[in-house]
Amino acid sequence: MKENAVITIISITIIVLNMMMIIVQVIKNVIMAGVTVAITAVTTVGVMATIMVDITAVTTMEGITMVTTVAVITADITAVVKNVIAAKDVTAAGAGFFNTGASKQQKELKKLSSFFVS
Repeated sequence: MKENAVITIISITIIVLNMMMIIVQVIKNVIMAGVTVAITAVTTVGVMATIMVDITAVTTMEGITMVTTVAVITADITAVVKNVIAAKDVTAAGAGFFNTGASKQQKELKKLSSFFVS
């Protein structure tokens, strides 16, 4: 009878220890899941912030380049138009500008110069 009681106590002890191990594993898994979510969130925020900074910098530089280009073209066209107005002669005043190969500027100047030819 004593032997059966000892075997029963040992069996119950093993079952309890196994249950405790299962509980510890579940707790560990829950903690690891929480840590993984937190790390992923922090990493995602960092990566997205870096990407947005890069995109903003590129977009800003493109905007600055566009403004500069438009300013240069406008200054060129304005100078030629002033020469045309002063000389009242589209061909003579714009000859140097027409020979620069700037086709967009030439087209724009031709449109503008039509207003000044009488």
